[in-house]
Amino acid sequence: MPTPQATAQSRKDNGRAKLLLLILGVVWGLNWPAVKVSLSGVSPWTLRTIGLGAAACTLFVLALVRGRALRIGARDRVHIVMTGLLNIALFNILLTFAQLGAATSRVAIITYSMPLWATLFARIALGEKLDRVRGMGLALGAGGLAVLISPLLGGGLQALPHGILYALAAALTWAAGTVYMKWAKINAEPLAIAAWQLLIGALVALTGLLSFEGWPHPGALHVQVIGALAYHIFFGMAAGYILWFEIIARLPAGIAALGTLLVPVVGVSGAVLLLGERPSAPDMLGFVLIFSAAICVLLPAGSLRLLCRT
Repeated sequence: MPTPQATAQSRKDNGRAKLLLLILGVVWGLNWPAVKVSLSGVSPWTLRTIGLGAAACTLFVLALVRGRALRIGARDRVHIVMTGLLNIALFNILLTFAQLGAATSRVAIITYSMPLWATLFARIALGEKLDRVRGMGLALGAGGLAVLISPLLGGGLQALPHGILYALAAALTWAAGTVYMKWAKINAEPLAIAAWQLLIGALVALTGLLSFEGWPHPGALHVQVIGALAYHIFFGMAAGYILWFEIIARLPAGIAALGTLLVPVVGVSGAVLLLGERPSAPDMLGFVLIFSAAICVLLPAGSLRLLCRT
């Protein structure tokens, strides 16, 4: 039976982890406008090469400092490559091009429809059953996407902005990668899995950079671009992943998932306050529907009650 001192320490640790979760939501949320500003002076391939490379180096150093094993077994190497391509490379690259072709607030809203697609893919690929709450989440999410996209369909599907299609593709690849990881059951340290995935993403971005642009030749960058790029590298990527692994080491996965729900809220708010975007009424209604849907399908059953108890 835990002693009163141990119980008090556990509560203190939980409180600290929840504070870190709040900080992470703000850090990753503000990364959305930071990427948008960075793209005004840096190419998408350069941005992703630098950002993913910095994040990969950070996690490798963190794993070495903590004495975590970085080895991936032969059976799991192909799975690491596949999840690195889906979860990191394709997701981040598509998302970058999405922000070039659409408003940041709208891209953020569509991207966080990911839990809906993951639930649907898990039902098809893994045979996971849909309970009433998750079924309601899928319906809310479909309604939210319809509200967002329908005003843009005046000229048919071909009239949809490329940024919207890229954002939807990013959500689909993220969801596919998530379900693939669950199916593959990679037997390795979570920190090692993330580090190798980020390295694969950085190498794909570097390949794209060298193939389409050659070695980067940055010109004079405005102060705003330099500041946004520094934020993306050091906070949005490096510090963000350090915070994330601190959180999942201290809190149940269901509660940690709340951090991902805060990100689009901060991202949309940041786009309004920092970029001057003005989401339309359909944008906000779609946001409310998709956010509600994500709550339904993202959190494990009972996790909200657990959050209240802890």
